[in-house]
Amino acid sequence: MMKQKTKIWGLASLLLGSASMTCIADDLLQDAGSWMQVVGEGSLKVVNPELEKGRIWLEGQSRFDDNWNHWYQGMVRTAVGYSLSDRATIWAGYTWLPTQNIGKSYVSQQDVWPAFRYVLPTDIGTFSFRTMFESNFIQGDDIRFRPRQMLRFMHPLEIEPRLSLITWDEFFIRVNSTQFGGQAGFDQNRAFAGLGWTFNKSFRAEAGYLNQYLDDASHTNNTMHHLIMGSLFINF
Repeated sequence: MMKQKTKIWGLASLLLGSASMTCIADDLLQDAGSWMQVVGEGSLKVVNPELEKGRIWLEGQSRFDDNWNHWYQGMVRTAVGYSLSDRATIWAGYTWLPTQNIGKSYVSQQDVWPAFRYVLPTDIGTFSFRTMFESNFIQGDDIRFRPRQMLRFMHPLEIEPRLSLITWDEFFIRVNSTQFGGQAGFDQNRAFAGLGWTFNKSFRAEAGYLNQYLDDASHTNNTMHHLIMGSLFINF
């Protein structure tokens, strides 16, 4: 039992390690805020029983920075998918990101992307792998290509199976250099640790700490956001 717990916390530490290593930057700009999201996902059999393997994904987010004093970004994401198996799903989606950073002009970014997700149940918990390849339309026809990779782990606690340890990490890379999307190379990393509560098969809530480490357009200035993140997941 002790060995299993050691493995679980070791995995959580590994997922968050990339964020902690970034703290060595001397000129790092740090800020606090919060992200809130609602995510709905389900089978298209609610529309037509013959579309049982079809999937739909609906998501909305609201983001605050400047120590919770400034709303700077929203997000609306929608996608349709197809279940290759009970573990693997392919997606094609669209994201809208209205953004108003302090001291900068308003930006209405739009993204289109394919994605692949694989869910792997194990004896110590459930791993999820998600790969997305975004085409970011930031301004005009200036298109940035940005792949992103997420690894997520959820471990139900023995003392209360409805309560779970949640941790995940997501890494972003800019494939090409663009005028408004920055130079090619590392873009950002997001690392999360928190707890989840499963109400029933249809509803789950999660809350915890999100560390977002960002590179600027020229890779000369870095920002770290310390965020409280709350999520509601709806399955249908």
